[in-house]
Amino acid sequence: MAGNLKTLERIHQAAKAEFLEKGYQGASLRNIVKSVGMTTGAFYGYYKSKEELFEALAGDHYTYFIDRFERAQKEFAALPKEKQPEAMSEISGLCMFDMLHYAYEHLEESKLILCCSEGTKFSGLIDRMVEIEIEGTHAYQEVLRELGRPSPRIDPTLEHILITGMFHTFFELVVHEMPLRDAENYVMEMRSFYTAGWLKIMGQ
Repeated sequence: MAGNLKTLERIHQAAKAEFLEKGYQGASLRNIVKSVGMTTGAFYGYYKSKEELFEALAGDHYTYFIDRFERAQKEFAALPKEKQPEAMSEISGLCMFDMLHYAYEHLEESKLILCCSEGTKFSGLIDRMVEIEIEGTHAYQEVLRELGRPSPRIDPTLEHILITGMFHTFFELVVHEMPLRDAENYVMEMRSFYTAGWLKIMGQ
């Protein structure tokens, strides 16, 4: 069992290096197998395909980001309507810092998803988060309307561009491996910038 675990760890390390260097599509399963010093047949005793191997490296981390972000949206939506305007910044801030710290604790795996996953189902991380954020924004606009503080209609194309830009800005910190203390400061500044912008657009 210990020998199997050691082999699996060696496969994972070799695969991470190959995927990080060449991306999923450019990575060679043959190179990974060769660098571990095993036959392709022996490798297939662990994983059926390059895709399954990538999923073993990235899957849990992708799930964390989506689940953490969805949880923040649900926590916010569950608040009494009159509490939502004042709590919006705090809940989104906690979520952003949790995701940032998680990404730094799992830096290689996070970079696999953000930079090297083209050709896999994990390449849509930011797109999925944008969808979740847009749904949350529309729900919040409805809350503002019910509170007698309606916001003007936001052009859907502009909304999509702004939200996509926000997530790309956030994940750039991880991609460029900013020192964590700097990254934390950037997240605070970034949130101030986007919060002010959204309040203006929403007429609040």
